[in-house]
Amino acid sequence: MEELIQIREVRKSFKVGDDYLEVLKGLNFSIMKGEMLGIVGVSGVGKSTLLHIIGALDRPTEGDVIFNSQGIFKMTDIQLAEFRNRKIGFVFQFHHLLPEFTALENVMMPVLISKKGKDEAIKEAKRILTEVGLRDRINHKPGQLSGGEQQRVAVARALINNPQLVLADEPTGNLDSKTSEDVYELLYKLNREMGQTFVIVTHNDTLVKRMTRVIRLADGMIVSNEQ
Repeated sequence: MEELIQIREVRKSFKVGDDYLEVLKGLNFSIMKGEMLGIVGVSGVGKSTLLHIIGALDRPTEGDVIFNSQGIFKMTDIQLAEFRNRKIGFVFQFHHLLPEFTALENVMMPVLISKKGKDEAIKEAKRILTEVGLRDRINHKPGQLSGGEQQRVAVARALINNPQLVLADEPTGNLDSKTSEDVYELLYKLNREMGQTFVIVTHNDTLVKRMTRVIRLADGMIVSNEQ
């Protein structure tokens, strides 16, 4: 596999009162193109913090993330925002869909933000919503969709700009087991058929067992990195 991302000596500290809490303690690893990488560990170990740094939502205290040979934290905040919209898709536990907009309109948003035309945005949104099995639900608002359908809309929104990397933080954390399995299958399908690279933070053992590779964190450090 070809390397997509290098995590180099990434540290992250937060100020707590008069002290600093070091959440990530010098992490080093690579993410390969087309792989499905799981990040696991107990709550509070730094999984989501790491995901936010990989996705350029937060800057590390020290270290860097090298994306396609480019150190992303040398960019300005404006450049980082453009980079995120073009290169990275996000799927969170809570869907963060805009309730006043339809599934189609929610999925169109990243395309419109990238300043492409409305007609192209509609075409691409319809295509990707069909891909995730929601062709007949495109004009429904989030409140008219089930939890699993809402998460499929969130996945479609993450994929619409054909990002090189999709980051998912507990993507089935608030879904029942049957709906969770449906979402897993969708992610596996997209990984296999589209070659999409996924990094997924999860507590779910079923999902973990089907990952290409799993990194386990403890006390802000990598304690295992296994195929």
